[in-house]
Amino acid sequence: MDVFLMIRRKKLTIFTDAKDATTVLELKKMIEGIIKVAPEDQQLFNKDNVEMVDHQALLDYGLTASSAKAQSPAQIGLAVRGDDGNFEQLEMTPYSSPPDLPDVMKSQEANGAELPS
Repeated sequence: MDVFLMIRRKKLTIFTDAKDATTVLELKKMIEGIIKVAPEDQQLFNKDNVEMVDHQALLDYGLTASSAKAQSPAQIGLAVRGDDGNFEQLEMTPYSSPPDLPDVMKSQEANGAELPS
């Protein structure tokens, strides 16, 4: 079955899908095709920030079709090896929140709503 993934590193977000039997190494190869970083220079982390092992399948980390749907993909963290040979700290920049609606628009929204009969 297909699992839908959201791979995050700093301000980068990659949406992809894979089979639940896909190994972590195969997923790293998919990522390599997008960001041009070799699999051995990538570290992937599950939702609990535990490093994922190359030979394990996504299913082994609880990534199934029921837990990683298209409308709510599973999040995976990505860290890459720097020029100094060490892996960077896992960092996922939080998404910004939209500002609150101005009061003028809030009153329009209330007026435009249909009242229950």
